[in-house]
Amino acid sequence: MDFTIQNALIATEDDYITQSVRVVDGEIRAISEEFDQDDVSVSTLINAENQLLLPGFVNAHTHSSEMWQRGIMSMFPLELWLAELYDFAPLDLEKVYLSALGTAVETLLSGGTSVVDHLVLIPGKELETIATAVRAYKEVGIRAFIAPLIQDESLAAGIPAGGTKQNYEPYFRSTQATLDIIEEATKQFHNPDAGVNILVAPTGIQLCTDALFQGCAELSNKYHLCRHSHLLETKAQEKLAQEKYGCTAVEHLHRLGYLDARTSLAHCVHLTDTDIQILAATKSTVVHNPLSNLRLGSGIAPILKYRQAGVNVSFGCDGASSNDSQDLLEAIKIGSILHNVTDFDYQHWITPRQSVEMAALGGAIGLNLGDELGSVDIDKKADLVLYDLTSLSLLPRTDPIGLLVLGRPSNIVNSAWVNGKQVVANGQVTTIDVDNLRQELFKHSQWQTKRKSQSVADLEAHYRLVMGL
Repeated sequence: MDFTIQNALIATEDDYITQSVRVVDGEIRAISEEFDQDDVSVSTLINAENQLLLPGFVNAHTHSSEMWQRGIMSMFPLELWLAELYDFAPLDLEKVYLSALGTAVETLLSGGTSVVDHLVLIPGKELETIATAVRAYKEVGIRAFIAPLIQDESLAAGIPAGGTKQNYEPYFRSTQATLDIIEEATKQFHNPDAGVNILVAPTGIQLCTDALFQGCAELSNKYHLCRHSHLLETKAQEKLAQEKYGCTAVEHLHRLGYLDARTSLAHCVHLTDTDIQILAATKSTVVHNPLSNLRLGSGIAPILKYRQAGVNVSFGCDGASSNDSQDLLEAIKIGSILHNVTDFDYQHWITPRQSVEMAALGGAIGLNLGDELGSVDIDKKADLVLYDLTSLSLLPRTDPIGLLVLGRPSNIVNSAWVNGKQVVANGQVTTIDVDNLRQELFKHSQWQTKRKSQSVADLEAHYRLVMGL
């Protein structure tokens, strides 16, 4: 559909102007203070008076299926938190579908028009899991980047041995079988023109062999896929990399050829100065997940150092059981002002306008789409969001982007478009029945508490030993 957004407030380099934006065939074709009547007569006219128009943000790292455990996980570091997560009842396809819907809706209503889902796969139903998530995201209309979470080592292998002898159970599926699943998923579902993208996404160095990373890099090259992974989220992973490789994880992945401009890396909390130089040189992207890093005690990623070194940075919510929310604006706020205490030179601090650019253009660059998404510019795809500046949480009137990033905005997304298709209107997602989604999420869950299992207790003893606790 062709449409014209009239009289929207648009940010310039250091100010705002009121302009109209014309969208044709899903792309921005013109931006002007005023169009001739003949130019807009065939368009649907959208009155955007007292509304801020921004490019859609990217929720650049999450795990949709973790929605089922939000609010219940213990206060554990990542390694023990994962062991507890494994203790919950296994996923079924209905839960995969509902949680993908929920993740998409929460992302859209907090300014995101794209989501990178590091998707947990049901063993034995891997392709069905991916198909289910694809169906959910297409129904909502969000731009989906599905990154099937894969590994080829058992969970216990993710904790440093610390000089002790460890015997790990082999993973239930071979490396080649895993790579075959990803290749088949690519053939079946990778369709960027339809808003569905498949990424290669080994979970991280802690649970993946070199063969898996190299195989993923080969698939990436063969099918022109982006690459994703967790990287150095915890001190334990930093120790593990030294045990496995005798060097840092970044240095090792660079030697394997996994790092390039199509690679986005979640967390990156514990990197050396040399690591940072490698990420900058390879044009890899860091996905900042501040809330899960705080929730799990992983640390504060040195984002200011990354930015100063020229590393592209974007924002992610991470999964809803390590963050307990999919509010992208919350992640952007915390991920920006958190660093005011890591560097006392205020000239390095992240401004609200820089935060917005990181969330939109930074996210697009991390997905190798910086030329197509991430800014309100002619010839870019119309992934756009209108924010209601008359909303109570964005008043009184001062700096709109400052209010958006530094405040506690709620119910402020008025409209959103993905590839020119409207998916939010008058503050409501229009593509699915959200009331029914709420009912289904309630029906498929129950109030519960979590008690420490024996498997977690056994792992905890070894973890505390090797981490010197």
